[in-house]
Amino acid sequence: MATFRTESDLIGELQVPAEVYYGVQTQRAIDNFKISGVVMHHYPEFVRAIGYVKLAAAKTNHHFGLLPDAIMPAVTQACQEVIDGKLNDQFPVDMFQGGAGTSVNMNANEVIANRALEIMGYSKGDYQHCLPNDHINCSQSTNDAYPTAIKIAIINMNKQLLAALRALVDALREKGKAFADIIKMGRTQLQDAVPMTLGQEFDAFAATLGDNENRLTAAAKLLHEINMGGTAIGTGLNAPKGFPALCAENLSAITGDTFIPSTDLIGATPNTGAYVSYSSALKRFAIELSKVCNDLRLLASGPRAGLHEINLPAMQPGSSIMPGKVNPVIPEVVNQVCFKVIGNDVTVSFAAEAGQLQLNVMEPVLCESIFESISLLQNALVTLRELCVKGITANAEVCLNMVKHSIGIVTALNPYIGYKNSTKIAKEALETGKSVYDLVLAHQLLSKEALDKILDPASMIND
Repeated sequence: MATFRTESDLIGELQVPAEVYYGVQTQRAIDNFKISGVVMHHYPEFVRAIGYVKLAAAKTNHHFGLLPDAIMPAVTQACQEVIDGKLNDQFPVDMFQGGAGTSVNMNANEVIANRALEIMGYSKGDYQHCLPNDHINCSQSTNDAYPTAIKIAIINMNKQLLAALRALVDALREKGKAFADIIKMGRTQLQDAVPMTLGQEFDAFAATLGDNENRLTAAAKLLHEINMGGTAIGTGLNAPKGFPALCAENLSAITGDTFIPSTDLIGATPNTGAYVSYSSALKRFAIELSKVCNDLRLLASGPRAGLHEINLPAMQPGSSIMPGKVNPVIPEVVNQVCFKVIGNDVTVSFAAEAGQLQLNVMEPVLCESIFESISLLQNALVTLRELCVKGITANAEVCLNMVKHSIGIVTALNPYIGYKNSTKIAKEALETGKSVYDLVLAHQLLSKEALDKILDPASMIND
């Protein structure tokens, strides 16, 4: 039979399950915000981040004599347990919430206070010995603790995303090496252009995606400026002088990343520009990743009536009615992830714009959108690498035959017979179905020896 303890707040008394570490304000958030079903502990790095924030604040408050020696060890241990993921299930608040993140902040304050009480030998809810607001939230507000936690979470999630990106780029480069000698037609506007190698095409995929590492890293650096110590609106009310600098120093030591206090805490408190920049970098990455997936689907189209230059791994039957059909399901699902990321960036833009006066209350949806984008992209990159790219094979004969029968190779004749003659040859080849090779000889524009040398596909590849 479930048992409860009674806690109270501004609104009144409320029953909280006796065994949980969270308290009355968290319980109200659980009751009020049944929105997405995606709760805080679905993003472990977010829980870890709020633990870092509370530990740095505790160390800073203890330095200033605001956190008693008697409870400091227990608070430190409780914060560390949050950081270590031991209390993840105690963070059940929906990511969509009103209150500008107050529910997240109070969730952390209550969990740490109750766990500290337990460590000291007291019962959960016996707050006279350790208070969520007075001790755990000392010298803080939701308006500095919450955005700082968001920034830490994004920074750490970004590291994981970049690792997945690098692994995918390496896999594409391996295919570039494997396909280095396979000659194929390049295409512009879906029309035959000039020859290239399949290896060059995959190397280009790798380069396009790989460039995003620098962009994401640069955008993430903007998140290292924090507003801890600004408290409610950036004036630093109820925080001791020197708190911002020391708290940033403590946070840096705890996390291993370098954080600096904002030079203008009032300006920093409602400012969500760093999130906008990072989300924009995610969107650019998603756009380029989707383009690569589009190309993979095109190159693998067919097998009889498409390009059929490459083979994607067969992952599942492709139709409930068409026997033998196999679809490019992995690039397709990655495309869909990219669309979601692009849409999330729109949400971030609207949420950032909605800030008013000294606070942006829309940070919950802003951070949820970014967290979701990072998580989806990371999973998509792993899936694309393991279930698609690694297993791609080339149809070398198909690629070569397309080059031999392409009108596009006439471009190579421009320097020798002129653009006008090249155009005539191309037109006649299209109208008659004859090859460019045969037509050039028939019109006596070049000798066979010269033509063979010029139209050698390998000679048209600039490595």
